[in-house]
Amino acid sequence: MDINSALVRKLISAQYPDWADLPIKSVRNDGHDNRTFHLGGSMSVRLPSAECYAGQVLKENKWLHQLSSHLPVPIPTILALGSPSMDYPWHWSVSQWLEGENARIECLDDLNLFARELANFLAALHKIDTSGGPRPGEQNFYRGGPLATYDAETRRSIELLQERIDADCAMAVWESALDSSWQDDPVWIHGDFSADNLLVDNGRLSAVIDFGGLAIGDPACDLTIAWTFLHGESRELFHKQLLLDCKTWERARGWALWKGLLTLMDNIESHPITAEKAHHVVNEVIAEHKNLV
Repeated sequence: MDINSALVRKLISAQYPDWADLPIKSVRNDGHDNRTFHLGGSMSVRLPSAECYAGQVLKENKWLHQLSSHLPVPIPTILALGSPSMDYPWHWSVSQWLEGENARIECLDDLNLFARELANFLAALHKIDTSGGPRPGEQNFYRGGPLATYDAETRRSIELLQERIDADCAMAVWESALDSSWQDDPVWIHGDFSADNLLVDNGRLSAVIDFGGLAIGDPACDLTIAWTFLHGESRELFHKQLLLDCKTWERARGWALWKGLLTLMDNIESHPITAEKAHHVVNEVIAEHKNLV
């Protein structure tokens, strides 16, 4: 959909007229699943970009306030829920604006400290009561569910990329990841715990955003940040602090491999820098697997 400031103005004016005169502008670094706009100086408006993401709004509205008090840094606080209308067909939300910029290595004071902050956040998330929580499924693209959901896609990607990657080792990583499943009670997972959804202010983790992939299940999918952002000592610290078993880390490498392969496939021709970063992730996952066998 063409989601722009004029549409947001129309929705706000119709459903929340008290805010109708506040300035509206798009954010600098927008996401794919949702479009986000500044509303005044202290709020944001978030609208799903397609029908497959629409159900995430109601899920966030139901659960985020229950999770927030248990977490070490802020997460979105939904102030108002927008209703579907003739102008826009899905629910949308108004949240408190969270300060910070998307995580980048160069904006961090200490990558090791950041790794500890990420581990603390996930550890706290895993301890929250999951009663009644949403299970993985189509609504969150099976994050927190079985890796086997993406088996055919991953094997096909390895085959197509065999001249660019160590295909035999990539397959060994994938098959090791498929060889186990989460045996404990389900825990809360963010579902897209990536640099784009981590906010940094004054060199420290200041907030975690975009809980559209929220579910209860296997925490392995949230550990991919170890290879997509962390490296060296920071990765080791992240690993040690979370106290998860080796099988969970094997599944985490599987998630990172799947994502890396997919991103590489999608960007080889069109976005070479993105493709190179994805290639690096794939190589890092393979190298770690080799060191452990």
